[in-house]
Amino acid sequence: MYPEEVVQQALELSRAGWTDREVARRCGVSIAAVRKWRYGTRRRRLDPADPTSGDARFRRGCPRCFGRELDERCYAYLLGLYLGDGHLARCRKGVYRLDIACDDAYPGLIEEAAKAVGTVLPISRVGRRRKPGCTVVGSYSKHWPCLFPQHGPGRKHERTIELADWQQKIVDEYTEELIRGLIHSDGCRGVNRVRRPVQGEERWYEYPRYYFTNESMDIQRLFTDALDRLGIAWRQMNRKNVSVARREAVARLDEFVGPKY
Repeated sequence: MYPEEVVQQALELSRAGWTDREVARRCGVSIAAVRKWRYGTRRRRLDPADPTSGDARFRRGCPRCFGRELDERCYAYLLGLYLGDGHLARCRKGVYRLDIACDDAYPGLIEEAAKAVGTVLPISRVGRRRKPGCTVVGSYSKHWPCLFPQHGPGRKHERTIELADWQQKIVDEYTEELIRGLIHSDGCRGVNRVRRPVQGEERWYEYPRYYFTNESMDIQRLFTDALDRLGIAWRQMNRKNVSVARREAVARLDEFVGPKY
């Protein structure tokens, strides 16, 4: 029997996207032990009406189907990532693959995305696929559509995007995390430079500004509604760009977002 701290370390590494073999080598345990900790060893018949029935794997399964407690703070962040740079792809036998595309220029955000995916649905191993300029973070499960009912045919900006009532309650409570996810996926913090005449001379001024860019007006509205709830001033720059530029508004976003890393 392994110490509890070894088990917890192995589970943390699995949620971060490590393979069972890598986790076993790092923790000095067998691959079978890692799989047992991730999935459980008992396989009893599951009664969907009873969230406590079944083995440990199902108790760690879908929060919507089996009543497992959902890390709502982490979910709000992952929802922002999904609405920005994420999508669900249907695979064989009713399984869906969640993909979150992360820019390789920001390795810290790749780690945050992997942690969020593994925390929200820990039954599925988090994977990473390299593509030119980006790393796709995600996992496979039949239950991703339960957690992201916005999934549907076509691109997000070509269909209606609305939150379910249970999602709205979560983002109302964890508004900052939703905004973080949206900016980490489809936003940035940059420096704006303007030239102004001062006493007959042209001078340049620089100030920080946040941008959010998304083709979907519905997703833009989710972003601006979240800013409104926090009292953060914003401006619609054009059809697909939202700007946060006032000094106090930028300072407020800096408290929980900040530059990408």
